[in-house]
Amino acid sequence: MGCCSGRCMLIFICSLQLITALERQVFDFLGYQWAPIMINFIQIIMVILGLFGTIQYRPHYVILYLVWTLLWVGWNVFVSCLYLDLGGLSKDSDILSLGVSSHRSWWKENGPGCESKGLPAAGWQRQENPELITVLSCWLEYQYIEVLHCIVQLLVSLVGFVYACYVVSTLSDEEDSYYK
Repeated sequence: MGCCSGRCMLIFICSLQLITALERQVFDFLGYQWAPIMINFIQIIMVILGLFGTIQYRPHYVILYLVWTLLWVGWNVFVSCLYLDLGGLSKDSDILSLGVSSHRSWWKENGPGCESKGLPAAGWQRQENPELITVLSCWLEYQYIEVLHCIVQLLVSLVGFVYACYVVSTLSDEEDSYYK
């Protein structure tokens, strides 16, 4: 196996995908976004299966990774449309928390350059809503950070898809020659 072979590149892409999915998982946990947490967990499992299939010459696992990559691309397009309020979707809906708890993007209050300020009035402390923090200004609004996460996932996934297609074709050829 050469240093720039398709298998080597797919291993690199899958490793990169694993790192970015774990990073995204952490920030979704911090924001209590349950649907993305579950989907990210499945992504992590499928990338590990893709890595295993690539390293162990198992084309069926790489094909499973390919199919999941198409679903993952669809999920990232959906999340991007949700945060950009496209297609009748709204970032303020409970779709990402599955209606279980209040959710918010962690980046909404903790984004780069965000200055948070608590409300000083004593009457606000008796309210049921725990989100009593106002965000004065941010360098980049939270929905754009979430969309950037999706774009990174899309780009890495599409490159991984291309290399996985190549690896499946080469692994299938090697498998055919093995059984002859």
